[in-house]
Amino acid sequence: MNKLFTLGIIFALILTSCGPNKELVAAQEELKETNDLLNSTAMKLNVCLSDKAAADASLAAMKEQLIDLRKTNDALFSSTKEMTVLTTKGAENLEKTLESLQERDLKINRLQDALTKKDSVTIAIVSSLKKSVGIDDPDIEINVEKGVVFISISDKLLFKSGSYVVTEKAKTVLEKVAKVISDKPDFEAMIEGHTDSRSFSNGVLLDNWDLSVKRSTSIIRELQKLGVNPSQLIAAGRSSYVPLVDNETAENRAKNRRTRVVVMPKIDQFYDMIEKEMKQLSGQ
Repeated sequence: MNKLFTLGIIFALILTSCGPNKELVAAQEELKETNDLLNSTAMKLNVCLSDKAAADASLAAMKEQLIDLRKTNDALFSSTKEMTVLTTKGAENLEKTLESLQERDLKINRLQDALTKKDSVTIAIVSSLKKSVGIDDPDIEINVEKGVVFISISDKLLFKSGSYVVTEKAKTVLEKVAKVISDKPDFEAMIEGHTDSRSFSNGVLLDNWDLSVKRSTSIIRELQKLGVNPSQLIAAGRSSYVPLVDNETAENRAKNRRTRVVVMPKIDQFYDMIEKEMKQLSGQ
């Protein structure tokens, strides 16, 4: 009996000791699972934090790239706008240049037309003079230099030696010259007196200057009597300073003694015509 009691106590003690140990083991296992879960969660959290940091860094980089892209886009837009302005200005400048060139060409063409018209009149004058005066006369020379008609008449046809009185023989030639000048009211005639280099003095005439000018005015008076408008006539004396040849021989001196009629367009009217053309072009 005593043995059974003892065994019972021992068994009870064993049962008593076994109960708490199971709970402890269970608690310990639960604690371990909790720790494992906590560690796993902490690892996941660390991974998430790392991913977030990487994402934040990537987002920041993308934001910077976006800012740079916007700056680049704004710069390109501004550059494109400037290029558009420059292109527009370039087109306008090119158009103005073309207009300027066309205007210049038109001016040149009009001036050429004016010069051609003047040259045509000059040719007509020469033709008229050659027919009326007679080109074969060795004492009368007609030529054109730079658009100006020159009629050179030997003094032996016009004056006696040392005189400025026009001879009767000269009047026939001067009638033909007068007709040509009168037919061209837009032209002027400058009458140039030329002498040789020998000294000259006679009464009121002091020297060759006086003689050359006096011969010029004598011719002008005759032309005026023949109907030439005096506003078309210009008196000029060149003395002996524009010789055709040297004055060493009597023959050469005779060539240098001459009266030259220079038929030319009225300079003021000619330039007025050009100025008028310019103003018309400017107003277009």
